[in-house]
Amino acid sequence: MERSFDTVSESIIQIRNLTKTFGQGADAVHALEDINLDIRQGEIFGIIGLSGAGKSTLVRCMNLLERPTSGTVVVDGKDMTTLSEAELRKARQSITMIFQSFNLLMQRTVLQNVCLPMAISGVPKARQKERALELLELVGLQDKAGAYPAQLSGGQKQRVAIARALATDPKVLLCDEATSALDPTTTASILGLLKDLNQKLGVTVVVITHQMSVIEEICSRVAIISESRIVESGEVSEVFRHPKTSAARQLIIPGSEAARNFTGKGKVYRITFDGTTSDQPVVAGMVLACGEPVNIWFADTRDIEGKAYGHMLVQLPESEVTAGRMLSYLDEVGVTYKEESQDAYC
Repeated sequence: MERSFDTVSESIIQIRNLTKTFGQGADAVHALEDINLDIRQGEIFGIIGLSGAGKSTLVRCMNLLERPTSGTVVVDGKDMTTLSEAELRKARQSITMIFQSFNLLMQRTVLQNVCLPMAISGVPKARQKERALELLELVGLQDKAGAYPAQLSGGQKQRVAIARALATDPKVLLCDEATSALDPTTTASILGLLKDLNQKLGVTVVVITHQMSVIEEICSRVAIISESRIVESGEVSEVFRHPKTSAARQLIIPGSEAARNFTGKGKVYRITFDGTTSDQPVVAGMVLACGEPVNIWFADTRDIEGKAYGHMLVQLPESEVTAGRMLSYLDEVGVTYKEESQDAYC
């Protein structure tokens, strides 16, 4: 059941110059424009954007549930846009999908839901049941085989959906807002399951979300989509620490609307806690050392294994001398900072 899997290797998904337009003429809506993307075999890759940015259309173009207007989508060496309908159905067995709404058949048991993809692909009934029970054990629901979806919690339904998506032994698992309908605790358990499956099976996972916390939790690399285009991509840690675009800053620092209302003459800085310093009261220490208060516009920091991660927007005193002393203090304790402006968030 498990694949031999050691390291992330070559690209399993290659998207080139992809465009998707709905409608024609003056009524045309350009959902995706000139998308270029590489997703490596065996990684957990995140695609994040605000509502309407085009992320769900992009993921549906990966398995040709939406056919691109132009461009190519190569999955595991096959250009999906050139396949016949029969070839496409076969190819989709290797690139399966889970959804926000679970999409389970309510009149079928959990076991029957998991068996469905195998029944469609012609797997013998005895093997269907054997494989489905293996998958339910893998997702922790072996005792729910005879239950119906209405008897399950949201998290359990999503686990069934994941088991069903794995039934054809896919190489890629597409997750379209798969945790958006779940509470934080259940979300954490589903993300933990996806990470575990990635490590055990070597399945490539593509996560579509509008929540940066989901990206931070399990993804190694991320692409940010805004207004139908990929505006930034790279390692999650790098994009998180040094966002280069307005779209990235708005997603990473969700409280940055405060930056639109900067008052006073003191300069505003974004302080980044990237785990290189221990969890210490940096700002409090800076204020005490320099003898002047600062105005905190926004803070989103957390302690992970004794290290501080997150961002903070602070407005330093108007005095350039005092502000300089505070920046020197941040240099001394090894905290990264960058001057921000109101325009950066507009």
